[in-house]
Amino acid sequence: MRIEGKEYRTIWFENNIVNIIDQTKLPHKFIIKNLKTVKDSINAIKNMEVRGAPLIGATAAYGIVLAILEKNDQSFLQKSSEDLINSRPTAINLKWAVDRMIKKITGVNSDKIFDIAVKEAKKICDEDISFCKNIGLNGLKIIEQIHNKKKKTVNILTHCNAGWLATIEWGTATSPIYHAHKKGIPVHVWVDETRPRNQGANLTSFELNEENIPNTIIADNTGGILMQKGEVDLCIVGTDRTLSNGDVCNKVGTYLKALAAKDNNVPFYVALPSSTIDWHTKNSKDIPIENRNSDELSKIEGKDVNGDIVKIQIYPEKSNSMNLAFDITPARYVTGLITEKGICNASEEGLKNLFNG
Repeated sequence: MRIEGKEYRTIWFENNIVNIIDQTKLPHKFIIKNLKTVKDSINAIKNMEVRGAPLIGATAAYGIVLAILEKNDQSFLQKSSEDLINSRPTAINLKWAVDRMIKKITGVNSDKIFDIAVKEAKKICDEDISFCKNIGLNGLKIIEQIHNKKKKTVNILTHCNAGWLATIEWGTATSPIYHAHKKGIPVHVWVDETRPRNQGANLTSFELNEENIPNTIIADNTGGILMQKGEVDLCIVGTDRTLSNGDVCNKVGTYLKALAAKDNNVPFYVALPSSTIDWHTKNSKDIPIENRNSDELSKIEGKDVNGDIVKIQIYPEKSNSMNLAFDITPARYVTGLITEKGICNASEEGLKNLFNG
């Protein structure tokens, strides 16, 4: 996808260095950061220089490549894989990617392990591009149906950033929007700012602007009144982990959007690649919910009148705060799951029929 008219991926490997777009600097600065060690990869994930379940997985895969470059030793690789998996516990793609990499290189001769690891990490990225493109083509059908009936601009609400910046290209929730735009269907996106890190305002709006797609940033609690006023035709969000029963774990605030959508008969879709499906965890209460540093709530970063990037305190100094990063949306509030293989009900039967049928 494009930034200032130039095509980019969110991550690429060149000259034994992993290159990423530092998303903590967007939208005010565009910086490409180099990752040279597995520790660099871990920190990039922890500090959210990369974020979004698919991109976290890809970064972890290349983290294994960097670990091999650093020290091609079994015990070091094992410790590196554990540290990568623990860097952010909620997104299932992280463990999925690391497990896949370790399985691929296990038993491989030491003189071949690097090349095989690089090839597998690149394959994970290429697969994600293909998956996200197909998610978009499948989701496009929903937007087309609404437009054919409405004959006007389709208003879509999304939460957080499930755009191409959260994947390798296309995005998950944004992919149907990009495909609709390319097909000439008029779309407008309501972008939740997504406190506390403002991934909607800083990232989703930024990337939609780069593709010339009309969008409006709204405060996180605005979606309900817009639905009541009939100004939302459908919701499409991403997910960091979806259980086989259809329960969805995504950025905190997603659950409240789903409740509002249900109350106002607004379709609520979740877009995801199969790598985000957790086939093993049966109870959503067992999903580890990341509790991040409360400074993300009490401090905010932005550009001042002089054009300098500054961070300021916005809460009373003595106030306590809690910063849970994700919530669970029960399957009963989800209209459907948009995957690379098609659209299905948010249920065990729906997912099994789609992926095992």
